[in-house]
Amino acid sequence: MAEQTTSSITVDAAPAEVMAVIADFAAYPAWAKGVQTADVVSTYPDGRAERVFFALDVSPIKDEYTLEYQWDGDREVTWTLVEGKMLRALDGAYVLRDLGGSTEVTYRLALDVSIPLIGMLKRKGEKILIDTALKGLKKRVESR
Repeated sequence: MAEQTTSSITVDAAPAEVMAVIADFAAYPAWAKGVQTADVVSTYPDGRAERVFFALDVSPIKDEYTLEYQWDGDREVTWTLVEGKMLRALDGAYVLRDLGGSTEVTYRLALDVSIPLIGMLKRKGEKILIDTALKGLKKRVESR
């Protein structure tokens, strides 16, 4: 079972603005470190992504995988791994809390790989993913 890591950051924007950046998968290669491709495979009737294919290269993790997303308005988005080559689990969430003029963004991630990785390398990969997810997101949202 993959361990879950959680971290939070405050973004100077409303939850809807933050979620708009999270939902814009085509732009991920521009701001999400290591994401080389993010292609929406299928969408829900409201237009938000249901399944997204990713090509990721964040040493020590290099993989191509598909995630399935569940959206709860502009409050939360969760995802689970549908298929991957190296990844066995990549489950996570962005949880947004309106602070009245800004938004607290909490990122949860549970990562597991099919090949044995030294704990230090796995944590390094998780840290890069989480830092990208939060710091990259904050920079992208606040620069819009």
